[in-house]
Amino acid sequence: MHKEISRNSTFKGNDYTERRLPYSEYEKCQFIDCNFAKADLGEINFSECTFENCNLANAKLDHTGLKTVRFKDCKLIGIDFSAGNDFLFEVSFDDCNLDFSFFYKKKLKKTLFRNCSICEANFTEADLTQAVFDDCKLFRTVFLRSNLRGADFRSASRYSIDPDSNVVKGAKFSYPDVLGLLDKYGVDIS
Repeated sequence: MHKEISRNSTFKGNDYTERRLPYSEYEKCQFIDCNFAKADLGEINFSECTFENCNLANAKLDHTGLKTVRFKDCKLIGIDFSAGNDFLFEVSFDDCNLDFSFFYKKKLKKTLFRNCSICEANFTEADLTQAVFDDCKLFRTVFLRSNLRGADFRSASRYSIDPDSNVVKGAKFSYPDVLGLLDKYGVDIS
């Protein structure tokens, strides 16, 4: 089966809510100001691509390849990243809204989340070894049986992490948000 490939292209201001992306593989491409809300991106591979100021809210990623993909200023609300292809999966997020997103069992080692809203997201059984949550809001985000070894939460806020249900060895936290590790105990700290 022949795959159509787009290399080194820029797609600006396109609306993919009604029509599907024309190629099945994108290498070193830029997507700027594009609308992918509820779009079906299944079976498409993105390699070394950048999405900037794009709306990908509720986009479908069934078997989608995200290989060294950078999202900047993007709306990624409600995306199920766990439906995507695991092979060479590597992403980074800068100034993005990832609320209600799902990362079940994803390998996110050393992933950078910078200045993101990641509220009510789910990282159950995700590998977040050495991931960095730089200035991220994590209100009601679920970490369950997650590997947080060496993860950096020092500038993150509003998280609640159960150290008994996650691997937290070497993870970095700062006061006062580190108190979110005690939430399950219902203690009153003054």
